[in-house]
Amino acid sequence: MAYLYTPWLLLTQILLQVAKYEAKVPAIIVFGDSSVDSGNNNRISTPLKSNFKPYGRDFAGGQPTGRFSNGRVPPDFISEAFGLKPSVPAYLDPKYGISDFATGVCFASAGTGYDTATSDVLNVIPLWKEVEYYKEYQNKLRAYLGEAKAKRILTEALYLISLGTNDFLENYYTIPTRQMEFTVQQYEDFLIGLSENFIREIYSLGVRKISLTGLPPMGCLPLERARNFMANHDCVQEHNNVAVEFNGKLSNMVAKLNQELPGLRILFTDKIYQLFYQIIKRPSSYGFEVTEVACCATGTFEMSYLCNENNPYTCKDANKFQVNNVMANSIGWSQ
Repeated sequence: MAYLYTPWLLLTQILLQVAKYEAKVPAIIVFGDSSVDSGNNNRISTPLKSNFKPYGRDFAGGQPTGRFSNGRVPPDFISEAFGLKPSVPAYLDPKYGISDFATGVCFASAGTGYDTATSDVLNVIPLWKEVEYYKEYQNKLRAYLGEAKAKRILTEALYLISLGTNDFLENYYTIPTRQMEFTVQQYEDFLIGLSENFIREIYSLGVRKISLTGLPPMGCLPLERARNFMANHDCVQEHNNVAVEFNGKLSNMVAKLNQELPGLRILFTDKIYQLFYQIIKRPSSYGFEVTEVACCATGTFEMSYLCNENNPYTCKDANKFQVNNVMANSIGWSQ
């Protein structure tokens, strides 16, 4: 799932780091989960959807798009910041075609992870399938623009990758299968291996500029805090510790690949965890009133179809809350 996010902070880091290379960004291309999904789950058979209100009620036109937010999500803001269009379309959305995707496209699927077993939990698009869609997109782009122009766009595009939280919260800590196979540290290493293989694969397809997001303080999500009744619904520190440990391993992997693969530039947002933690502990400093519960219904466990505008407990002003127990609002995305 997506998580409490203040993408202005993420966006600032990306822009500052990309600026070091005087990068030209002709397109924003997105892989990941609901933190960056712009509506692909609308077109697949899964219970994990957000194509109904209150999702999207603050999006342009006031209609839900399949984004797990009341408005836009990070790739949309990042695209606009680079002078491209203000929203990045979902690849599976039939309203869009290759002319729209030439400056940005999203392959992300809410609920997915590095681990294919994670995508099986809610029958969403696995990461390997996102890559297959990307290959299909490459062929369409070449047919539309010609080989030379398509190659320039694919090489100079900024690729946003955001996932990993679901692997722990939907999969490892919820379903016993992986716990029977791995200790949590071994599972971290397993995911790092999958992440490395994924990056090597897309590198072989021509990807060169990547922004990779680490894990947030996932033990502080409203859903995790709601379950932590023995500790007065405080953050689950064990899960936060895992996030820190995993991010450290991810950072080491990034450093290795940046050295090994010629021309590759991965920008790892390694300060994201601490930034999010500050928001959770000092919400008023970032424009929130509440971070321990969310906007949807009781604010503890509701998401997807349980997050609906007809529930009498759903908040009227999403700008003060997370939209659901794992998702930020559009104001939070654009702080």
